[in-house]
Formats: sequence, C-alpha cells, structure tokens
Amino acid sequence: MERPLDATRMENTSSCFLMERKPHIKIKRKEVILAKLRKSCSCTPQKLKNFVMDFFPVLRWLPKYQCKEYIWGDVMSGLVIGIILVPQAIAYSLLAGLKPIYSLYTSFFANIIYFLMGTSRHVSVGIFSLISLMVGQVVDRELLLAGFDLNDDAPPAPGDGSLQNDSLSNTTAFNLTIVGINAECGKECYAIGIATALTFVAGVYQVLMGIFRLGFVSMYLSESVLDGFATGASLTILTAQVKYLIGIKIPRSQGHGMLVITWINIFRNISQANLCDVITSAICIVVLVTAKELGDRYKHKLKFPLPTELVVIVVATLVSHYGKLNEVYASSVSGAIPTGFIPPKVPEFSLMLRVAVDALPLAIVSFVFTVSLSEMFAKKYAYTIRANQEMFAVGFCNIIPSFFHSFATSAALAKTLVKTSTGCQTQISGVISAMMVLLVLLFLAPLFYSLQKCVLACIIIVSLRGALRKFRDVPARYHVNKMDTLVWVVTMSASALVSTEIGLLVGIVFSMLCIIVRTQRPRTALLGQIQDTSFYEDDLEYENLSTVPKVKIFRFEAPLYYANRNYFLKSLYRLTNLDPNLEAARRKKYEKKEKQHLKKGNHRTANGLGIGETTLQLVPKQIDFQALVVDCSSISFLDTTGVNTLKEILKDYKTLNISVLLACCNPSVIDSLKRGGYFGRDFGCMQEMLFYSIHNAVLFAKDQKLSADCSV
Repeated sequence: MERPLDATRMENTSSCFLMERKPHIKIKRKEVILAKLRKSCSCTPQKLKNFVMDFFPVLRWLPKYQCKEYIWGDVMSGLVIGIILVPQAIAYSLLAGLKPIYSLYTSFFANIIYFLMGTSRHVSVGIFSLISLMVGQVVDRELLLAGFDLNDDAPPAPGDGSLQNDSLSNTTAFNLTIVGINAECGKECYAIGIATALTFVAGVYQVLMGIFRLGFVSMYLSESVLDGFATGASLTILTAQVKYLIGIKIPRSQGHGMLVITWINIFRNISQANLCDVITSAICIVVLVTAKELGDRYKHKLKFPLPTELVVIVVATLVSHYGKLNEVYASSVSGAIPTGFIPPKVPEFSLMLRVAVDALPLAIVSFVFTVSLSEMFAKKYAYTIRANQEMFAVGFCNIIPSFFHSFATSAALAKTLVKTSTGCQTQISGVISAMMVLLVLLFLAPLFYSLQKCVLACIIIVSLRGALRKFRDVPARYHVNKMDTLVWVVTMSASALVSTEIGLLVGIVFSMLCIIVRTQRPRTALLGQIQDTSFYEDDLEYENLSTVPKVKIFRFEAPLYYANRNYFLKSLYRLTNLDPNLEAARRKKYEKKEKQHLKKGNHRTANGLGIGETTLQLVPKQIDFQALVVDCSSISFLDTTGVNTLKEILKDYKTLNISVLLACCNPSVIDSLKRGGYFGRDFGCMQEMLFYSIHNAVLFAKDQKLSADCSV
C-alpha cells in the first residue's frame, strides 16, 4: 500500500520543493509493557546488587571517599550545623506544639537516615519551620477535639511529668473522644502520638510517590506559589510567637483566620505583658539581628558563621537560672528536658485515619523543598542527584523516625547555605551534626531547664528574616511579571489569613487558572512584512512594516482548543474587519431581493442599479483581501474543537472566494488536522493549504491572484 504524501510546500522565486515527513514506526505498546515487566520482575545477583546500591547510595560514594581532601570541610560544617541545630530544634518545638526532646530526636534520626539514602552532598535535612508549623496545627486541632487544654502553661498532669510514664491528664475527656488508645496516655503522650501518626502517613505517601514516579506533582508548585506559601506561613509563625515574646497567656487559636484572631487576642491582653519577657526579647532580637547583619556583611572574611543562637541560649539560660526569672518574675521557661531515648513505639493506626488528609500537603511540601534544594546545589557544584531517590530518602526520614517519637522533616535552605559556606563536601557532615545532637540528648539536655520561651521565640522570629524580606522584592517581581506577582500575593494572603494547607491549595489552583486565562485570551495580531525581507511581524508593535496587498496575515499566540475558540474567531473577525457569516447572510438577503425585482420585470435593482451593475454591487467594498494566512507558529496543539474551528473558517471564507492558508504548523498540529479531515480524504489539496513559512504562503497567494487576474 502506498503511503500518502505528507509534505509541506516550500518555494521561492526560483524553485519549489517539498518537506516530507519521516514514516512513523508503529510501536506495539503491549509488547513494550510486557518486556518492561519481564525486565523489572527478573532477579539476578547483579540486579539485586544494583538495587541495593541504588537504594543506599552511601554504598557507592563512601568507598571512594577522599579522606584527606574532604574530612576537614565535612567535620567543620558538621560541627557548625550541629551547634545551630540544637537551639533551633528546641525553638521549633514551640511551633510543633511538642516538647523540645522530640525536636532533638527528629534532628538526630533525620541526619542519620539521609546520610544512608540521600543523593545530595550538601542539603541539611532536619526540622524546618514550615513543616513544624504544619505539624503543630494538626496537633493543636486534634488536642482540642480530644478535650485537652491548649494552654502551654496548664498545670501538668501526673503522667506528663515523665516521658516514660505518661498518665492521667484529662483522661475522662480523652476516653470520651478517642477509641482504641491507651487510657493512661495524657496530653503530651497524645500530642506526640498525633505527630508520629501524621509523620508516618506523610512518609508512606512520599514512598508511594517514589514507587509510582509521581515526582511530576512538584511541577505544579511554581516559584511564585512556593515563595508566597513560605511568606504567608512565616507571618503565621511570627504571629504565633508574639505571645511568647511579651509573656502573655492567650488561647492558641485554631482553624481558619488564626492570624487575625491571634492578633485580636494579643491586643486585648497586651496589658498583661510580662516586663521581664519583653526586656529579654528586645535584648535577644537586637543581638541576633545585629550578629546576622554583621555575618552577612563580612561572610567572605569569616571562615564559619558566628554561633550566635548558641551563645544567646547559653547566656540566657545562665541569667534565667541564677536570676531565678521563673520564680521571681513568672517568666515561662522550657522546663525539664530528659536525657536518653524513649523505647520505640508503633504509631497508632486509628490516629493515622484521622490525619490521612492532613499528611498529603505535608508530604508534598516536604518533598518539593527537599528536591528543589537538592537540584539547586547539585547544579551549583556540578554533580547530579536522583529526584526519585530523594523522594525515597525524605520518605524514610519520616517513616523510620516516627517509630522513635519524631515528627516530619525536610531540607532547610538556611542551614544548607551555612553548610556549603563552611566547606561541606559530602553527607558525612550530617553524621557529625547528628553526633552533636546525640551529645545533647545524652548529657546536656537538662541544662536547658531554665531557658526562657521568649528566647526561643526570638530565635524563630529572626530565622524568618529571609522569608519576610520577600515583601521588599514585590516591586521588582511586579516589574518582571505581573501575573506571577498576583499569584504570589494570593498564595501569601490565603496562607496567612486562612490556613497554610488551604493557602497552598489556593496557590496551586490560582496559578493554574492564570495559565488557563492566558491561553483563553492570548495575544493576537495582524502581521506586516519587514521591508526587503521574507520576515513578518506585528504591525502594532513595530514601525516601517509594509502591508501585503490582498493578503491578511493573522497570528494567534496560544494553543487552539475549546476554551479559546470563540476568542480566536472574534479576534480574527475584528482584526480583518470581516465576519464571513454576516457577510454571507447579507449577500443571500441581497440576492433574494434581486430575484424578487427580476420576477416583477423590474430591470432596476433595489439600490437603483442596473442588472449589469449587480455583480459589482455583490462584491462589498470592505473586503480588501483575497487570501488569509494563519500563522500557526505559536499554536502548540489543537483539540477536536480547534480542528473544527479551522475547518469552519476554511468553509466560511471559501463562500466569499477567500483562500485560507496555514503556515508554520508543527508536526503535532499537522497530524491533528489530517485526522480531523482538514485536507480532505486523500490529502490532495494539502500542498496548496499548508506552508513551511509565512513568506511561502504569501508568495503562493500572490501567484493565485496573478493567475486569477490573467484568467479575467
């Protein structure tokens, strides 16, 4: 059977030739799928070895570790991150609504697991403010539903004094609300139970996404959405810490509008501010901000960042302990932080069902931040990562630690920047940081008993400087792209004023709607010819373009599909100043009147013209072109509606003796047109309807006009 000719016409003044498509080899999908299944299901020793090596990348790079070259940078960066990690871990426990010991567990296990499974040499995986906030919101909601008091300073129940033996805190309310949980579990026990169940489910989601290769989900989180989400969540974090800064006791707000409700409660209770906490907060913020600014200014001269947070915590703890600030001034302190590890425990399945929906945005945000940071630093330092393996790594950084009373983790930009600036070379840096946290867990944790919560709040707020500085970038962002700025504002506002999860969803949906709107009402233009060239451009955007006599060239800068079909037609009719349907109807009406006059024997038309003049009258003066060239270079695809739209204008203009020529169509558009029957059954007219360039189409239209004139 002879293959039908699929060619695009190219011509110039001296020659004409055809661009022929290569024949497509039909792929037997069933055989391909079966071959892939046979390959994936087969098991050989070499394949098993490769699987283990891929799943634990440490087995590949650790034997090649260049100790003399790398060890100093890894040790130095690990020590610095460990020093920063301890105060941040204790501080971020406030965001998660948990005791500081659980933040330390999280930091320890996350670094060890990522060392074994991660492919990025530089990212710092552990507690992250946004993730801690999302965990804390779920924990607070479930505690409230279970009947617990969310007040941080509520009197401890007998079971909450020791991590090893949680007992009778709010037992009655708890048993009435939750079924299947140990009745001896109190508020703190239930809080960490919710956090570990949430973390486990989020990790399972991430592993499943890795198995089914669903990493493409991250593509729907644009830079504007992520920045807006981070900024909005930062405002929520800042708001949640104000009560610790000034030492007032207000209920922890839950649900939508938490930011507004919290600020209302703050101003209502501002008169109860603790003077000791206010003074301490002011001093700590001044010291921390000054140190950060000096560190940023002289970072090229410093071999490693100043451990300001650790110094502030040590000094503040000593002052609080020896000044007895808790006893004398009623300043809120961290309280007892036990040493050692709690025996592992399987997360409660009944709690997993309660938080399954909340775990999905947590899993996506955690994965997106980790992979985006990994790719950014891999590109900077000229190596590659495996995004799917990063999905597995961050998934197991959540699943395994959830058995050891830890909560969700992610890569953090600030600590990663510090890590790279202090000479980090490989993942061994994370092990050194984990050893620093282990030292605190085993020996130093009780020393932080007298640390004021307002100091931890200051550390959290100062760490938000980078996210809050995004407000300064709004004018520059607006200058670059107004639509992206609008996406940022909407996402930020929804994240701050409604909730973080809703804000993320709103940002994704709104950014996709913006793309749809752009394709629904894209730019359209009539093109003119650049003088003495074969190129054509928008005659409204460029000067000194010459119009082509009797030819209109129309450009549509978007895919043509069902949502923008009407806009395509309206723009075409408006720019060409001709609606073929209205013109055809007008002509039919005129011809009908002419026939009526002729039947009556009146040789004068309705307009007073003779019959010989009727033909001239039927050609309206406003039609000043005989060919319409559609520039399809910006049309990336056509759906069924798009093909039918082009067929419709082809038919409508043909009734007015106007040729419709398509130029610069890509192969997928050509295939859609062929399947839709645009070129007829045997594609015989294809060479006279489809052209490789606008200029070829214009030359063809001019030749048609000349031949028509000669025939007349």
